Amino acid sequence: MKNLLFLLLTTVLFTNALSAQALNNSKETKKIHQTSTEQKSEINQIDSLMTKSYERGLFNGNVLVVKNNTIVYQKSFGFTDETRQTPLNNKSIFNIGSIAKEFNAVSIMILVERGLLNLDDPISKFDLGLPKWSEKVTIRHLINYASGIPKIESGLNPVSDTDAWKILRSSDNLLFEPGTSYKYDNSNVFLQRRIIEKVTGVSFQEFVTKNIIKPLKMTNSVFDPTFGYKNRTSCYDMDNVRCPEMNFISGWLWVDIDNLYKWIEAMNSNLLISKDSFQTLLNNPYAKDEGGSLGRYFEKEDLQRHNGVSYKFESIFLNDIKNNITIILLSNNLNRVWDLGYIIHNIMLGKEYEIPKKSIEQAIRKESLYDVNKGIETYYLLKKSSKNEYSFDNPGELNKLGYELSRLGKINESITIFKLATTEFPKDANLFDSLGEAYFTAKQYDLALESYKKAISLGGTNGNAEKMIEKIEKETGK
Repeated sequence: MKNLLFLLLTTVLFTNALSAQALNNSKETKKIHQTSTEQKSEINQIDSLMTKSYERGLFNGNVLVVKNNTIVYQKSFGFTDETRQTPLNNKSIFNIGSIAKEFNAVSIMILVERGLLNLDDPISKFDLGLPKWSEKVTIRHLINYASGIPKIESGLNPVSDTDAWKILRSSDNLLFEPGTSYKYDNSNVFLQRRIIEKVTGVSFQEFVTKNIIKPLKMTNSVFDPTFGYKNRTSCYDMDNVRCPEMNFISGWLWVDIDNLYKWIEAMNSNLLISKDSFQTLLNNPYAKDEGGSLGRYFEKEDLQRHNGVSYKFESIFLNDIKNNITIILLSNNLNRVWDLGYIIHNIMLGKEYEIPKKSIEQAIRKESLYDVNKGIETYYLLKKSSKNEYSFDNPGELNKLGYELSRLGKINESITIFKLATTEFPKDANLFDSLGEAYFTAKQYDLALESYKKAISLGGTNGNAEKMIEKIEKETGK
């Protein structure tokens, strides 16, 4: 890092800002309110972690770490778009993916507390023109993704509000009986937003702006910003190709990292909804291990984790309520925010950690997309020559590549990568589960059954393998 300037404060409660450009590509803005030896160590460790991760192509985005309501670390790495001309800064706004679903869920709870609706109201009450199934689906089902309502999307094909209405109003059957299973998709989100509009008489965007954005002074947040909007970022891939700008259902709030922190702190401080309402959203009674509208809540640790992905945007926050630590990472390059978030958390808790190595998935990705066998050949060459330099010990690398190939419709190629993964990590249940899914997609049911049974023998995957075996047996009549 070039020209990195640290101002070490010598008086308690003195605040200043640090600015420097990392590798001519990243800017930082820090506010340090304490300068204990412990905190200096935390800052240095986080900075080393993030700088090296940026250098290794593992992170492009913004990071914020807060402890006891004091900013410990804040910095921007990389660029706003694929041209790599404009550096990110703390005013850059990001698509935060599923994290934005929190705003409709909290809006629901605001209306509940105002006595304008009840979580156990059937959605038929709101005269949305939906089929008869709406009589047994409740708002509580919607906020916990336990409704069983039809999907409005297929694969990577997003839909507009008009399309979503057509699909929901013309679908007579539920995917499952409400409250009996869990399906995380945007149909539940779409109807939450429409119910809010029906009850309040204003658009979802207007309601959130008046009741959330303005009270919290989230002045750098905007719904569905078009390309060219001030401070807006664009996502891009490892080959510096911009993500497609596609229409989608409305109501996605883009935020900067400071505004997202204001939101998290508002939830912790019960500024918008009561503690009981917050707990209602944190705890999913239908799928405790899956989480709900506010992500996943780990009761024992009193830790909330929520991540969001939209195209190549990826974000995560860890809200450690027990230790009063908040960690936020926002990226427009789909990389390692999950791992980095947890590593920073370990640093803040004084636990051991390792700085991630270069990504083997990135190293063979482009080649694998065109010729999977060439990609595997490169994999073994790098393993022989640079084993300690790349992340050969991380099973998630090959798993991620396998799923990317699957999403692109390259099913046979994804099977090849998952087979490589299970060979490299023969005791990883999750990889055998992934291989089973690929075989199932390819309608190679016998091989899918074999993979799922292997996953179960290795410890299972939270019941998914069992569910898939049951599904295969029903489809095949075995």
